[in-house]
Formats: sequence, structure tokens, C-alpha cells
Amino acid sequence: MLKAFFNWKVWVNILLAIGVFIGLVWLTFRWLEYHTDHGKETQVPDVTNLSVQKAVEVLDNTGLAYEIDSFNFDPKYKPFQVLQIYPTPGSRVKGGSPIRLKVNPRTWAPVAIPDIIDSYKYRAYSKLNLVGLKVGDTIYEPSISKDAVLKLLYNGHPVKPGDLVPRFASIDLVIGQGPKRNVPIPNVVGRTLAEAKEIIKQNYFELGIVYDENEQPVSDPSLIIFYQNPSAGSISDQGIQIDLWASNKTPAEMHNKIKDLDSQYRRNYAPDPSYYHSEPDFSSSFDDFEEPKHVEAPKPVERKKVTPVKKAEPEKKNTEKPVEKPKEKKKVIIE
Repeated sequence: MLKAFFNWKVWVNILLAIGVFIGLVWLTFRWLEYHTDHGKETQVPDVTNLSVQKAVEVLDNTGLAYEIDSFNFDPKYKPFQVLQIYPTPGSRVKGGSPIRLKVNPRTWAPVAIPDIIDSYKYRAYSKLNLVGLKVGDTIYEPSISKDAVLKLLYNGHPVKPGDLVPRFASIDLVIGQGPKRNVPIPNVVGRTLAEAKEIIKQNYFELGIVYDENEQPVSDPSLIIFYQNPSAGSISDQGIQIDLWASNKTPAEMHNKIKDLDSQYRRNYAPDPSYYHSEPDFSSSFDDFEEPKHVEAPKPVERKKVTPVKKAEPEKKNTEKPVEKPKEKKKVIIE
């Protein structure tokens, strides 16, 4: 075994294999140097503060590749001005390495309108200011949603949340002015359910529950309304719910059901049935009507001038004491 290992033919094969391996490694590195231009580097030129067109020309002349990226717009610099370059100017790079240029864009990037529909108006103002938009005109429209944003307008045209507009653009807001007070309830009796819904919506009321003659909820738009609560013409505030009763029959055919509903919802309201079927009688004469007698207005009473009577001044009482006479001195006679 050892004799076979020390045979000269074995050593020749080992040496040949080592030589082939070293040759392949040397050829590989030579190929890499040729393919990657190893040892050939180019200095990065300083193109900051140049326009992007001039910077590209300089990089093309030096044989360097480039990539252009944009910053957020800065009004302190000119549009399309090169603000940064990477790698830094003066560093050495290979010819195939790209140079990244950071350029100031022409103007502000467009801004997406935030979702402020149905938001309170002051909260909507804050959201618009946060994204760099201005609040334009505020237009109030009838709506039960008081101070809520209903629509958005830009240059007079409707826009929706998510649309892109220029930064610092003015957005007009359509805001609800709130429900009105003491408004008559619209009459929807005799209308189809679809028509009644539209009338209630146009008058800024809310649709309540829709029942059939068996007090079961229904939603067929072709049904005819034969009863409503509150009643038509009653005074209420906008935004309240109006409950409806609908059927395939006409209101005249539902007379008994209407009487039952009146007994539930309008106990204090009992109109004369002839009111709905008879016409007002204007044939009565007014011959017996007596005109009021003309009464003369009383003449104004002349007021006599009264001279004020001066009151007598009370006599002043003499509070001074009378002067006493001096007493006579007693005389003493000595005999």
C-alpha cells in the first residue's frame, strides 16, 4: 500500500491537479478584473445646486450612471434644483455604480382630501388644515344634521374624500343648518310607499315603521298608504319619525281600520265624518246681518286749571321765658 503511494506516477498526477487548480483561480480573477474594471474608478463630480438637466449632462460626460429622486417641495430652492448627491462629491466609484440625485420638485405634491363627510364642522376644519388645505366658503343647506358636513366642493365642482387636489387649495363645505321648528307634517295618504318615502325625505323627516292592515312590517314599494302617524298637517319639528300603514286597498276601503287606528292614536281628535264627504254650504244669505251702529266718539273733556292754594304757615310759638322782675331787697331799720 505504501509502495503504491510513493510511486512517481501518483505524484505526477497530484502536481498536475494542483497546477490546473491554480491556473483556473488565476484565470477567474483576471476575468473578474476585466469584467468589473477592477482598479478603474471615477471621481464623483459635485453637481449640487445645479439644475437637474445640467447635472445629468455632467454625469453623462464622466460616464457615470444616475438615478433621480425627489424631495418634498421646498419653496426656498428653485424647482428641479439638485439638493443632495450620493455618494458624496469627491468620492471614487466604479463606472457602473449609479449616482443618486435628490431634486427639489416643481411644486407641492398633490394632497388627498380627508374623509370629513358627516363630521362636525370644526373637526372638519382641523382635518383640512392638518393636510395643508384651506377652508373656503361654508354653504348651509336644509338638513336635520345640524353643523355636519354634507358635501365638498373644489372650484365649484363636487369632490369626494380621497381625490387629489393641489396643496393649499381651498375646499368649500356644504353644512347642514339643522331641523326647523314648528313645521307641518306632509300628507302621504293615498300615495305609494315609494312616493311617500321621497316626500318624507324631501321634507326632512324620518321614515318610521311601515305596517300592513295586520300590523306586520312591510316594504313593498307599490303598496298604498292609508294611514300615517303623526297626522298630516300637525305641527312638529323636522327630523321626527313618521309611521305608515300601507295596503293593496285604497284608503276608502280601509275605513274601519282607519277608525280603529284613530281610536289608538287620535283619541282627543274626533272630527265629524260629514266633514270629509260634504261640501261647505255658502248659500245662506246675509240679509239678517245687522251692521253695527255708528257710535260717535266722546268729546274730550276740557280740564280746568287749578291754582294751587298756599297753605298758611303755622304761627311760631314763643318759647322764650318771660323776664322776671327783680325782687325787692328787705330793708332793716335800727332804732
